[in-house]
This record gives sequence, C-alpha cells and structure tokens, in this order.
Amino acid sequence: MKGERLFHLVDPDAWRAFETAGEDELRVASLESEGFVHLSFRGQLDGTLEAHFAGTERLVLLELDATGVAADVRLELSRGGERFPHLYRPLRRRDVVSARAIERAAEGWTLPD
Repeated sequence: MKGERLFHLVDPDAWRAFETAGEDELRVASLESEGFVHLSFRGQLDGTLEAHFAGTERLVLLELDATGVAADVRLELSRGGERFPHLYRPLRRRDVVSARAIERAAEGWTLPD
C-alpha cells in the first residue's frame, strides 16, 4: 500500500452538507452498516464507478492522506478477488487532501492521472 493513492467517492449533496456544517467527520453509510468506509486505489476507480455508480451522473472524488489513514486501513478481498482498502474508522476532514467534482460524460468518467 505504500506509495498508493487512496480515494473515496461521495454524493455531491452529502459533500456539500458536510462542508456547510463544518463537521469533523463525514457520515458514511457503509461505516454504520458494514463497519468500514469503502476506499479505492487509483487503478480500481473505473471498476468501482462501473460496479456501484452505474446510474450516477455526478460525484465528488475525495483523495485521502494515505499516510494519515494507514494505521486504520486494511486491505481485504472484495470484487473479483481483488484487495481493496477499507478504512475502519470515520472519515475525518483532515484525511481529505483534495475534493474534485467528477461527472459522467459520453466517453465515461474524467478521473485524475
């Protein structure tokens, strides 16, 4: 995991509400229901978008401070036997390095390099 970039995808309205409220922790449904926050490495984003956001037009792509969250991230088998990063604590404001709005276009999602 060292040197890998970590990402989380969030609904734009949820991100806007989080930003407006000035809270420290972003409420992520999977933390309540599954006990962890779903993350992806950069190379997994296309598959994550296809598998979980097929009908979605807009999202906010959060890049996380991989070093800052490392102690609470576990790599676990998931889709297709691939190891995905899961964050076992709330996602905190200080974890977010950048937040970028992304939209689905005819040719697919526009993602960072």
